Amino acid sequence: MPTQWTPERRAQQAEHARKVKPWLHSTGPRTPEGKAICARNPYKGGHWRTFRDMHKLLNAELRAARDLLQYVKE
Repeated sequence: MPTQWTPERRAQQAEHARKVKPWLHSTGPRTPEGKAICARNPYKGGHWRTFRDMHKLLNAELRAARDLLQYVKE
């Protein structure tokens, strides 16, 4: 369970942030390796496309099986 920030703690943290100014020190990736890692941030894994393709293949197989059963029944 996360702890709740008290108004005093929030004010203390805000004062510390104003004093230290961390936004002035953030530089982002500096090395080629770090830049390569950051370039992959928007990648979501590609699972949806794989799932969609498998779904299409399964539907095609089911359609073929249904057609075959219909042919055998006739």
